[in-house]
Amino acid sequence: MNLRRDVFQAIADPTRRAILLLLASQSMTAGAIAANFDTARPTVSKHLQILTECELLQQEQNGREIHYHINAKKMKEVADFIEPFRNMWDDRFNKLEDVMKKYKSNK
Repeated sequence: MNLRRDVFQAIADPTRRAILLLLASQSMTAGAIAANFDTARPTVSKHLQILTECELLQQEQNGREIHYHINAKKMKEVADFIEPFRNMWDDRFNKLEDVMKKYKSNK
């Protein structure tokens, strides 16, 4: 059964986010990734499969080993989606800060 995976459902899981953080600086094998978690290797493999299906990770064959690394292009798509929300909240917090400064100066 091949389910269509959604990027945001994939990154909603804390283990998958932790995997992405691990791979942010270097590529790793499934075994090296699994060594960082207190779960069974098949569980980590399932997380890797989901992240790969969402194209957040890419696989690279190196001899007998498969190395996983971040797909920067797909991560940028996620960041681009989130950016307007970040800007909106930055603007709101800046306005709140201005109100608080005015309030303190009127005391």
